[in-house]
Amino acid sequence: MAKAQVGDIIEFKDGLTGIVEKINENSVIVDLTYMENFNDLGMEEKTVVNHKNYKIIHSANND
Repeated sequence: MAKAQVGDIIEFKDGLTGIVEKINENSVIVDLTYMENFNDLGMEEKTVVNHKNYKIIHSANND
C-alpha cells in the first residue's frame, strides 16, 4: 500500500476526506477543513489517521 505524501487528498472512515499535512511513521495528520460540509460536522480541524485506514483519492504529485 502506498503511503500518502504531504498535499495528497485522502479518504477514510466512511467517506471523510482531508489534505495530508504531516507524515509520521505509522500515521498522517490530516486537515479536515477541505470538506465542503466541514462546518456542519462539528469536528476538530485536524485528525490523525493510521496508514492502514485511508486511501489516496488525489495525489499532490499529479498537479
